[in-house]
Amino acid sequence: MIADSEDEDKRLDVFLAENLEKYSRSFLQKLVKDERVLVNGKDRKNRYLLIEGDEVEVQVPEAKPLDLEGENLSLEIIYEDDDVIVVNKPKGMVVHPGSGNWEGTLVNGLLYHCRGNLSSINGVIRPGIVHRIDKDTTGLIMVAKNDEAHRSLQNQLKERTVSRKYHVLTHGIVKENQLEIEAPIGRSPRHPLKMAVVDDGRYAKTHFRVLERYKTATYGEARLETGRTHQIRVHLQYIGYPLVGDPLYAPKKAAFHSKGQMLHAKTLGFIHPKSGENLEFDSPLPEDFLRVKKILEEGSFEKNS
Repeated sequence: MIADSEDEDKRLDVFLAENLEKYSRSFLQKLVKDERVLVNGKDRKNRYLLIEGDEVEVQVPEAKPLDLEGENLSLEIIYEDDDVIVVNKPKGMVVHPGSGNWEGTLVNGLLYHCRGNLSSINGVIRPGIVHRIDKDTTGLIMVAKNDEAHRSLQNQLKERTVSRKYHVLTHGIVKENQLEIEAPIGRSPRHPLKMAVVDDGRYAKTHFRVLERYKTATYGEARLETGRTHQIRVHLQYIGYPLVGDPLYAPKKAAFHSKGQMLHAKTLGFIHPKSGENLEFDSPLPEDFLRVKKILEEGSFEKNS
């Protein structure tokens, strides 16, 4: 590929993403880091600024055979066809394999259920995975069964046309009926496992509305406009209302013996990659969420709505 006048001063990774749309930007950035992208015969950094006439050569490695094993796990399939599958993920299940979690993940279960027919865009560790939810977050997740569907869903996320609504229980009483949280999110400079609102973070926006108020807590709905890591958890903690049961962002003592944060991906809507039909799915609140909610409604905590 030859850079032309319109590519002058364009970052190398941006140039690659624009010219090689079949690959994700993160995949292309990794190729650069692995010195598989040469500019005029020399390896460069992702931030390298192109000059007109630069010759860019990309060496894409051969796909490695998938060595993950499918497992016959109990999956709650909400919807499935030849292109996409929507799963209601339970609490405690990791979405894809990684350090310390090579078995029992959603991907392991999907490999067995779909007989390996999942998109390959995200590599051998995350086949089919278009977006993720945390281990202890419950609810709906969409998965692509082929690369064409994956690219369509990925673009919908990029264009912010996917509808993702989460139900939450927060510490404290949110006074506003509706509010918007617009604050950049990046890695916390103080804690390696946490994300935080930081000046040099990535743009993030969350819409929140109150559904019910209790004496010491709020039941609400958070709608994602962007999809940053831990976004809802970080944004609500940032404005002073951390999620009940959140082990990272809430008071350390587990509220009501909850197992992880009270965060449920309740509604998911997107355009079908092939038919163009608008699809929307809803999932009921899980047992642990309902148990804590009932304590707040009928227990020693008076309802304050």
